[in-house]
Amino acid sequence: MIMASPLEIALVGAGGKMGMRISDNLQRTGHVVHYSENSPAAQRRVVEAGRQLSDPDTAVRDADVVILAVPDIALGVVSQAVVPLLRPDAIVLTLDPAAAYAGVLHKRDDVHYAVAHPCHPSVFLERSTPEEYADSFGGVAAPQDVVAAFESDAPARREIAETIIRIMYGPVIDVHWVTVKQLAVLEPTLVETVACMVGDLLREALAETVNTVGVPEPAARAMLYGHVQVALSNTLRGANPFSDACRIAMDYGHETIIRTDWKKIFDDSELDRVIARMLRLESVES
Repeated sequence: MIMASPLEIALVGAGGKMGMRISDNLQRTGHVVHYSENSPAAQRRVVEAGRQLSDPDTAVRDADVVILAVPDIALGVVSQAVVPLLRPDAIVLTLDPAAAYAGVLHKRDDVHYAVAHPCHPSVFLERSTPEEYADSFGGVAAPQDVVAAFESDAPARREIAETIIRIMYGPVIDVHWVTVKQLAVLEPTLVETVACMVGDLLREALAETVNTVGVPEPAARAMLYGHVQVALSNTLRGANPFSDACRIAMDYGHETIIRTDWKKIFDDSELDRVIARMLRLESVES
């Protein structure tokens, strides 16, 4: 999508990890970008990157889109300071759904709220260049999808939001629009509670194999890394069937490692509980 005229964008938290990643992509466009940051160390990173810092109050007042690239636990306080200053019809864009789902963002009826989270380059992505192979996080060379939510019935404003989303997370294959709750189920439940936890379990299992059993680390890593690829291809894409012996070992793993009631993590009450823990909001917990 290409807008008829440049947009005015304010990036709050421009010197953080995601703020710097987003800034790199925004800086290459013809849009007017104001970079705001309150941490002295992060301010130095912004300046060292060749970008000029803006006073936050000034930066957001005339912005078409205000991106809040700040930690989840700070979004309530930051939005209370920023949102009252915005012009009507502005778009507030956050990077994670937790705060939006928990209702901690400062609300105005004449402001639009969006949240967009990168999927990161797929494990099944067909890469062809060294730059794409090196970009495991996304936003540099390897294309990725984005899942986003938009809380207003305003197609033109959503189109503007998508324009900025495609730039800040680019190169983007597609933007998938869902509800805020659906995005919260995807992140944290599906990808953090499950997928990232499984990744950490693999790390622990590798360490146990090497440090306790005594298998040479290169051999253990080679065996694990190759079989992770096969396991994901077989289970998520149906590439090849597992052997009967493997199925027996998989069943033993389920019985030994996985709790029988694990699917309760998809209950609304459990989603509320984990997000309350993430945001340190005890009042949201049930």
